[in-house]
Amino acid sequence: MIASSKRSPLTYLVHATVLFLVVIWTIPTAGLFISSIRDKDQLSVSGWWTALSTSEQLIIARANDPKTQVQEGDQYVIRGNILEGSSGSVSKFGFSSLEPEAFEAGTVADLRKGQTLQVMENGDYAFSSPSPWEGRSQRIFYTAEIPPRFTLDNYREVLSTEGLGKSFINSLTVTIPATIIPILVAAFAAYALAWMRFPGRALLVAAVVGLLVVPLQMSLIPLLKSYNLIGEFFGVGSKTYVGIWLAHTGFGLPLAIYLLRNYIAGLPGEIIESARVDGASDFDIFRKIILPLSFPALASFAIFQFLWVWNDLLIAMVFLGNNEEHLVLTGQLRELLGSRGGNWEILTASAFITIIIPLCVFFSLQRYLVRGLLAGSVK
Repeated sequence: MIASSKRSPLTYLVHATVLFLVVIWTIPTAGLFISSIRDKDQLSVSGWWTALSTSEQLIIARANDPKTQVQEGDQYVIRGNILEGSSGSVSKFGFSSLEPEAFEAGTVADLRKGQTLQVMENGDYAFSSPSPWEGRSQRIFYTAEIPPRFTLDNYREVLSTEGLGKSFINSLTVTIPATIIPILVAAFAAYALAWMRFPGRALLVAAVVGLLVVPLQMSLIPLLKSYNLIGEFFGVGSKTYVGIWLAHTGFGLPLAIYLLRNYIAGLPGEIIESARVDGASDFDIFRKIILPLSFPALASFAIFQFLWVWNDLLIAMVFLGNNEEHLVLTGQLRELLGSRGGNWEILTASAFITIIIPLCVFFSLQRYLVRGLLAGSVK
């Protein structure tokens, strides 16, 4: 008879803690996405958690042009709908900014010189005057209950008019090579430091560990000066993608070599020795044995390197500058914060666009990570 397994209270506590952390980290992302697809007028007056509820808004609208007036008996009337055909319910209205909610919907408000204004609950309005209307169209202040509105106009505006589409391509141009290059170089270096015997190997490992503690900011200026000197010698401009690729490669290599070297050094040595006995070269061992078994470590570092480069602003500003031709997403977001700081619909849509690619990379490599763990298991 098999005894039924019972979970301890500690197991439930761990599961509850993990669930709590997942929810806490998911709520801001969900709020950002909901805000990015909300109507900008509703976003400016209520939080994203009220997106599915009706919101009360004080709105200013202008009546139709006086040229649209028609004569009805002895009155000249301008008609229209302040809701412009959308759903909603008007509760109060006014014609002055001092008293924007002076009248209930449906009542007739006296303006001046015998002129009147009436606004109905469905948004229909009528300006009446004993003499023809002249000048600018009249303003209407009204309070309305507006149902939830969701739209993709925020994304269209961001990608078409705010320059985010070009910055998106620039970020991909920087990030993809700056992720692949250090992984390739670090994989070869890690194998050499782990399984190849040569003089000074211990010193190289110590140097790699020492480079991990070098502050990035301290090395930026010397690196940029060296790159400019090399660019002048070969007649290459300083603001190019090659420079930022090399910079990200240099800054990412110490951590990549350290992690991959520790992982590769922990692989079973019997497999490698058997391959050498069978006549396999170091390159064959690296390509046919080390790489398949090291795929989990490679995928893990690829995730972190991609996220770090994608979210980088400092190195991009130093090596690419602030011109529109090479401006990356983080730089474009900084510009939007300065020029469009009050337009929350623009900022939320822009911010969510910046996290779409990292999310896709994370989930796709997570799947490959699990596959690599299964493929690299050794009995």
